[in-house]
Amino acid sequence: MGRNRRLLLALTTAGLLILPWVGVSGITLPVALVPLLAVSESYPAGRSGVRGMAGWSALTFGLWALVTTWWIWYAAPIGAIMSVINSVVLCGGVVVAYHWLSKRAPRSLAYTFLVSAWIAAELLYMNGQLSFPWLTLGNGFANDIPLVQWYDTTGVFGGSLWVMVMNVLFYEAYRNRSRAVAATAAAVIAVPVIISLTVYWTYKESGRAVTVTAVQPNIEPYRERYILSQQEQNGIMLSLASQAPQEARFVIFPETSVHETIPENDLESDRTVKAFRNFIDERYPSTVFVVGASTRYFYMPGDKVSETARYTPGRDIYYDNFNTALALSAGRPAGIYHKAKLVVGAEATPYHKYLKNVTLFNIDLGGVSGQLGYGPERDVFTATDGTRAGPAICWEGVFGHYYGGFVRKGADIMLIISNDAWWGDTQGHRQLFRLARLRAVETRRAIARSANTGISGFIDQRGRVIQKVGWDVRTALTADIVTNDRITFYTRYGDYVARISVLVFGLCALYYIAYRIRKNNLLTQ
Repeated sequence: MGRNRRLLLALTTAGLLILPWVGVSGITLPVALVPLLAVSESYPAGRSGVRGMAGWSALTFGLWALVTTWWIWYAAPIGAIMSVINSVVLCGGVVVAYHWLSKRAPRSLAYTFLVSAWIAAELLYMNGQLSFPWLTLGNGFANDIPLVQWYDTTGVFGGSLWVMVMNVLFYEAYRNRSRAVAATAAAVIAVPVIISLTVYWTYKESGRAVTVTAVQPNIEPYRERYILSQQEQNGIMLSLASQAPQEARFVIFPETSVHETIPENDLESDRTVKAFRNFIDERYPSTVFVVGASTRYFYMPGDKVSETARYTPGRDIYYDNFNTALALSAGRPAGIYHKAKLVVGAEATPYHKYLKNVTLFNIDLGGVSGQLGYGPERDVFTATDGTRAGPAICWEGVFGHYYGGFVRKGADIMLIISNDAWWGDTQGHRQLFRLARLRAVETRRAIARSANTGISGFIDQRGRVIQKVGWDVRTALTADIVTNDRITFYTRYGDYVARISVLVFGLCALYYIAYRIRKNNLLTQ
């Protein structure tokens, strides 16, 4: 196989991987890796083949990350660069390792390794210090919600497993010109799709209808946010909130919509909290206002100081900054939830213990940069009618198992507050909204979403969009969403597909060692 053909095949794989993340269906994913596997087949065993596959893999997965996540550059150039590097290292590393193994071990072992190692790498990417699980293969079906209703059992890692198995089957069918294998691959696609479509069209929401208003203030974050005083911004938000009906149980505002830091030690004396309290007391005594805010907690003498705490030497004070969701309602103390899944660079320094003084990773988004504090647990906010809402903040809607923790704590609806404006009118905010639809399916919890500049809206328990408003619109939306108190299999057991894959990956390594020992012993007899 010549260089030009290998280039064409590598670019084909990159293109098939890119399409789902730029708004096209994920139906390209079941065959996306087939061209790259053909490139691997074309190389002989040896170092030259490994070097060749390393190059083509770097090109393929680098392009995938670059085209689908370039928008990170608007807010954090280092984040965009690290997205490409991580994709090349993890995804490319798995494919190169598969290539090496396929020349030295039974093909069945190589295929098993490829599938399990890929999902293990995705799990590492989701939970590592440089976490950015945006390109988890299962996320590629965010445009195809009717096809993946079974995510309530497997989560997105089940989607990744589905994709990888189909790629192996379709490649084997192509490699051996086997109709039987092709028929098996078609069945692996058809059966889950038929089941999913049946669930989608027959699923019934059986809980109570809850009225929620989502405010989209549309305040530009790089300039307007600092030109307008916090009081002026509060006026905009409360004016929009006044459109909520009296029966609204929650009114929600975007992440860090209050950017002036609120001291948690004296929360009720803060002028913004007072303004919201007065508005609620006068006009919405039966409504909970969930407000995204930047807050600060000063540690008192005798308090256990967190590892993320900052220190002011002159005053001998330790404190933590937080990205916070506040729940304000008439006659009740404020509820406080601290965001725990922090964005690397903007909110968290990777390997903070060792790199806390490296400013390269400190990106100012909203007036607070560097390592933020984080909450140890998920919390839920309770309305006056008993409805319990989980307040996920922006990025937390990407992590299925973490997000499910709100449901495990009793949430019967979900709120997502976000500020996607840092990325401009790019694919970023559209992709993040689509990922919320997957969370709705996984947990079977309806979602109300408030984003600063869009997309705000409502998603039902099937992942169907009830109502939404797009980019650059100042408005407030109101809809009824339905509660649910049932716990899905995935919510209860989390990313078990990925954990099993890690186990299988380890068994593959042990099997290969035993296989080589046995083969060497046979050769020396």
